[in-house]
Amino acid sequence: MVRAGLTPERLARAGAELADEVGFEQVTVSALARRFDVKVASLYSHLRNSQELKTRIALLALEELADRAAEAVAGRSGRDALTAFADVYRDYAREHPGRYAAARQPLDPETAAASAGVRHAQMMRAVLRGYDLAEPDQTHAVRLLGSVFHGYVSLELSGAFSHSAPDPRESWSRILDALDTTLRTWPAPAP
Repeated sequence: MVRAGLTPERLARAGAELADEVGFEQVTVSALARRFDVKVASLYSHLRNSQELKTRIALLALEELADRAAEAVAGRSGRDALTAFADVYRDYAREHPGRYAAARQPLDPETAAASAGVRHAQMMRAVLRGYDLAEPDQTHAVRLLGSVFHGYVSLELSGAFSHSAPDPRESWSRILDALDTTLRTWPAPAP
């Protein structure tokens, strides 16, 4: 018998907590059933399979991240907005490594279009409006920022920066300074 109160939303939230504890790749319907002390079959009345569970966790993570980013960048522009936006991603990844990994999960086009991922793209472009970049340079800048944020966070989470000075926080601040300078002095395309 399914334990009272289990819903797809509650299972996604519990799956997100599990992802933060054991890693996103380790999250399965079986692992979630053990967490609730129920039979795996009882969860299939709420979820089709582990892929649906992972998609629900990804959607939850994207929503949480978008809400945090929107709050952080509200009323800011230029370097202040850039820093606030970047810090949200880094802080979220450090607080919720499993959810952060989930947010990177590829989604089918229809699910992606209906997700909070759209809000992320809109906010990043709003941050870039403070730098007055026209297309296609704005898209190039979105890709640069996404690459730097994700690359730095991934390396930091893996411990890559823990073996030498300076402190990773100092490097993060200097990187944001460099990105701000790059965005303010964006190069013209080569002839």
